[in-house]
Amino acid sequence: METLIRRVSSAVAAGLVGGLVNSLLVWYLGKLGIPQKFGVAIAPSLTTQFLYPRLVWGALWGLLFALPPWQGGAWVSVFSRGTLMSLFPTAFQLLYVFPISAGKGMFGTGLGRLTPVFVCLYNVVWGLTAALWVHWAEGKTHN
Repeated sequence: METLIRRVSSAVAAGLVGGLVNSLLVWYLGKLGIPQKFGVAIAPSLTTQFLYPRLVWGALWGLLFALPPWQGGAWVSVFSRGTLMSLFPTAFQLLYVFPISAGKGMFGTGLGRLTPVFVCLYNVVWGLTAALWVHWAEGKTHN
């Protein structure tokens, strides 16, 4: 039971940290005007209204890292694990949040044609950060 609690705690913390790094990246690139240069209207202000839900969602998505099939091993590198995990929140964002919840069109193209590229990039950063956190929390020195 202790192992399960440790694994779940580590996964939630990893997702939360990943959500923080992801959010800061989204905000910073938006502040620099980089998405806008590519015709993408994603430039949020760094507020609690922006940050809080992203941290909660990041923590919830982090639970994926606690599932036994995703525990990793010698065959799963931190990079591949983080990239693979990032596909889940990416699909949710592009196929549910943008088109249904936010009314921004399928894949969020109402925010710009290259929105899916930015969403993929941002979520890969979440996945890699979370995978690194889990990797460090598990005390692994290889992969």
